Amino acid sequence: MKTGLFSRRRMLAGAASAAVAAPILRARPARAATKLRFLMNWFAEAEHGGFYQAKATGLYEKAGFDVELMQGGPQLNAVQLLLGGEADVILGYDLQLLSAVEKALPLRAIAASFQTDLQGLMTRPNVKSFAELKGRKVYIANSGYTTYWPWLKKKFNFTDEMAAPKGVGLQTFFADPTSAAAGYITAEPYYAKQRNEDVNFLLFSNDGWPTYTNPIVASNDYLARHKDLIRPFLTASMEGWKSYMADPTPGNNLIKQMNPKMDDGQIDFSLARMREIKTLESGDAAKLGLGCMTQDRWRKTRDFMVEVNLLKPETDWKQAFTTEFIDDVHVMPT
Repeated sequence: MKTGLFSRRRMLAGAASAAVAAPILRARPARAATKLRFLMNWFAEAEHGGFYQAKATGLYEKAGFDVELMQGGPQLNAVQLLLGGEADVILGYDLQLLSAVEKALPLRAIAASFQTDLQGLMTRPNVKSFAELKGRKVYIANSGYTTYWPWLKKKFNFTDEMAAPKGVGLQTFFADPTSAAAGYITAEPYYAKQRNEDVNFLLFSNDGWPTYTNPIVASNDYLARHKDLIRPFLTASMEGWKSYMADPTPGNNLIKQMNPKMDDGQIDFSLARMREIKTLESGDAAKLGLGCMTQDRWRKTRDFMVEVNLLKPETDWKQAFTTEFIDDVHVMPT
């Protein structure tokens, strides 16, 4: 779900090679495997590592699934593809889901990939807080104007005069030593490192930004027709994430097979940042398990959106998610 320069997700591509499957899990279930098309929100990368790990090590196969992992890219509308029947499950975005419910679109989140959102602002090392950026240029993607920018304005008194287009190659940020650039802790700082530029990164989540990252989303119709499939699919996915964080080699091999442009340096950097901020196991996941969601967390996102006029107060926000399936999964971080 990255947006802008180094940012995320959407373009269809193929699935995995059996060559990276773990031998102990190769045998197919006695019954025919259930086909499931899972659309990511960007090209194959470490931020999707658990799903590729589940495919590569045979966890999906063991659970009775033939999962096709489809890459995303900037030109794809994942929600449209989901509702049009071109995908069974997608990676979405909390704010997008709540807006979709306001428009009466029949879809909902069934689990959260990460508990900590990866988004934030990249700054120079001397900037230690969002408050210090007041009055400075902040380079953002177009999507930021209807997501995190209203939050920054409300919480830190940022003004619209501070916002400017992010541009190509982060050149605007590098050319302006007083500025900040929006992005992901797993992406933009890596490109700064490639330029030998020292930077700091301020996570929105550390200052109260409520959203999850990469919620897993299905249509209401799919959930109704395949209710018995959701828990085993989520269980295999979360087991994939637990396995990936322990030894990512199988998943990384598959990521690079599907996305040859993804290099080891970027994967290693992203994985290190994900471990550093405990994006999978922080918050409620320590007690409830990987992928968990809570009504209280979704309510906070709803309240923020209503407060900044991104969502109508009367919207039935509880229709944007269900914890019915993930509540019974309980794949614990350790």
